[in-house]
Amino acid sequence: MAQAIIHVAVVVRDYDEAIAFYVGKLGFELLEDTYQPEQDKRWVVVAPPGGSGTTVLLARASNAQQQPFVGNQTGGRVFLFLHTDDFEADYQRMRAEGVRFVREPAKQEYGQVAVFEDLYGNRWDLLQLNEDHPLRGRCG
Repeated sequence: MAQAIIHVAVVVRDYDEAIAFYVGKLGFELLEDTYQPEQDKRWVVVAPPGGSGTTVLLARASNAQQQPFVGNQTGGRVFLFLHTDDFEADYQRMRAEGVRFVREPAKQEYGQVAVFEDLYGNRWDLLQLNEDHPLRGRCG
């Protein structure tokens, strides 16, 4: 039996501002944006360019209980890990787009990494694993 995680939900304040950030600044592809009238919500899915794995479901906070989690889904810890095959190019492009890095690039034993925040403050690692890292082959 084969299984895979297909979507990871990120709670957002507004669909369009989230699309503008993820597509416009991070360079993700908009895979789906479908209105679901029975629930008065949109099904919005984005993914890194060239990716073939897990996608990000942009899920608008729909009630007061969900609102406090916009930008704080993991209590300030790094939430998602964006692997790249060209760290320097992606880092420079994202900085040029105004993406806020809270930890500058550093070489680690596993590869190169920098921490950035999405438009709501969720933390992400921009990461390029070393060629010999055991997970490198799973990164597309």
